[in-house]
Amino acid sequence: MSKITNLLERIDGAVWGPVMVTALIGTGIFLMFRLHFLPWRNLGYALRSVFGEDSHKKNGSGDITPFAALMTTLAATIGTGNIAGVATAMVMGGPGALVWMWISAMVGLATKYTECTLAVRFRERDQNGEMCGGPMYTIKNGFRCKKLGMVLAALFAVFTVLASFGIGDLTQANSISSAIYGTFHIPTWITGLVITILAFVVLVGGIQSISKVSSILVPAMAVLYMMAGFACIFSRIQNVPAGLAQIFHMAFTARAAAGGVGGTIVVTMMNAMRAGCSRGVFSNEAGLGSAAITSAAATTDYPARQGYISMTGAFFDTIVVCTVTGLSIAASGVLGTKGPDGHVLNGVELTMQAFQSVLGPMGAWIVAISLTLFAFSTIIGWEYMGEVALKFLVKNPSASYVYRVLFAFMSLIGSTVEMQLVWTLSDITNALMAIPNLISLLALSGVAVKETVIYQKKVVVPEREARRVRRKQKCVQNT
Repeated sequence: MSKITNLLERIDGAVWGPVMVTALIGTGIFLMFRLHFLPWRNLGYALRSVFGEDSHKKNGSGDITPFAALMTTLAATIGTGNIAGVATAMVMGGPGALVWMWISAMVGLATKYTECTLAVRFRERDQNGEMCGGPMYTIKNGFRCKKLGMVLAALFAVFTVLASFGIGDLTQANSISSAIYGTFHIPTWITGLVITILAFVVLVGGIQSISKVSSILVPAMAVLYMMAGFACIFSRIQNVPAGLAQIFHMAFTARAAAGGVGGTIVVTMMNAMRAGCSRGVFSNEAGLGSAAITSAAATTDYPARQGYISMTGAFFDTIVVCTVTGLSIAASGVLGTKGPDGHVLNGVELTMQAFQSVLGPMGAWIVAISLTLFAFSTIIGWEYMGEVALKFLVKNPSASYVYRVLFAFMSLIGSTVEMQLVWTLSDITNALMAIPNLISLLALSGVAVKETVIYQKKVVVPEREARRVRRKQKCVQNT
């Protein structure tokens, strides 16, 4: 077993190594140039669209509102990576890793925009009348070489189904049960049983049920966690300037050191870049293609409209939530602290220590509760992604119901057994999803550019002009 574990860890290190990270970031840079930096230039427009009335309306064909589609996407992406992943990146790469997480997210805006726009452009309805889309349908319907397209589409679908059980279910349930046991001493099997029952109740209703729960759960859990994070940051506000200076200094310094009250971490700029970019991509999933699956279910009249709304997921996930975690750790001064076993605190333990140092025992409780909500939302969000991928591979309608029951049951298993091997396998399948997706993004980037130009001329520019006219009229009235 140890030989298999070592082999899988080497494969994991290879697929998530410099080549994969370079491919993900490089594709984002290429797409940003092809799109004439419109994902950056229209970020304000995209954020207004999320909070506007239109995102809650069903304009065009689809199954759920644009806002519900975004919340379901965020349900799947906001997870353990936002709490444990940020802490791990800052231990592996120092505080400077946070800067590279920001950079990966800003580049990832173009990637996520393109994959979600293409998903709406090439989606189709299944035999039950439900909208299905994502990289597998984009590749199948968009590639001129149909044989190559079917191979790549099938590979993506297989990797997505496997990843849904791994990174989307087993590991998330294990994170919940471990956090609950460590904080409240509740047996893991009880936690697993509760997760299984709740998941089944939500999943049995399909995308309509998942989107409704996500639309309530995601904003609520984000507000809870961010309020606690802001409390940590503002209570140590005097440390924030020095913390920010250290973050930027260690992001671009050849070799630097950082430490908390109980230890020191020495890292290089390359460590900060590698840890920040890899954890950033792992957190917001830009380039993996998962967000495109949910975006394809949105009711929209233009593919680019949903593309802009969906790309804000990378902004909220990494620029907002991950930043709160990173600044809480930096301001609290616990980075480098050693635990009772003599090892430097890492992952969720480090985040708990940061919150606990300011808020006392309540800080650890808030992190545990937030991790539970984040991970549970990931479970229900990833179920839908895996189910759509399964529909692509298996045309029998009853397969979806079997999948839902099995997916819920696997949460019980994930809560009660050791997951190190599953974590490694999940990392591998998650990375393998990116390969066919990145190929499709590069091959079909011209289609995304055309959709973007059309939407820019017909919607964005007229709306901008109308907003400018309203501002002028308001100024005249005030004077």
